[in-house]
Amino acid sequence: MEILNLSIIGFFVVFLGTLFLFGELLVKAKGIFAIIGIGIMATYFSFHITPGSGIGLWVALLYIFGISLIVFDGKFVSDGTLAFLGILLMIIGIALPTPNIIYGFLAAMALLLGTGASILFIKVFPSRNLWTKLTLNDQLTGELGYNSLNQSYKNLVGKRGLTKTAFRPIGTIEVEGSFYSAISDSQWLAPNTAIIVVSVDGTRIVVKKIDGKSKNE
Repeated sequence: MEILNLSIIGFFVVFLGTLFLFGELLVKAKGIFAIIGIGIMATYFSFHITPGSGIGLWVALLYIFGISLIVFDGKFVSDGTLAFLGILLMIIGIALPTPNIIYGFLAAMALLLGTGASILFIKVFPSRNLWTKLTLNDQLTGELGYNSLNQSYKNLVGKRGLTKTAFRPIGTIEVEGSFYSAISDSQWLAPNTAIIVVSVDGTRIVVKKIDGKSKNE
């Protein structure tokens, strides 16, 4: 395996190993991707970690610990913090045993590119449920925000305000110091016309003129 002395070969080895390892984390590959990825990375580390290299087995353990942090983040934390730290440890683990800076840089780039490319497996294989907690939290937060906004709009029904722009028949109103986009009840209204909110459907606010005169008339 002396060919692994070439930095470009090391680049492709790390890229493929990372591609399959992260592919196993993202999709249901029945362990096949994990076996391939572990085999490739074991070859990489066994070549670079030699008695005379001055680098011990701890760099491989650092790499493994980084993967463990990514899995833990995806399963339990789901905020990306531990996953980021895990990728950083993996980069350190594969870069340290390399013979020179260029080789180490290419190995680090290969890991990042392999991580990104593994997402393509999702288009072909069924995905796992990693980071679903984060997705669910975002969904619930969005629904809560929408429901809160919807309720605040419904509270406008029956309140009075002024048109701030001309209605043709859509414009802007001011109610209790806040501005809203609204639509008039089949009426064209001039600015500064006194209005009342007659109905709200979602975020669609319908208003009508209170009297026949504008405030500036």
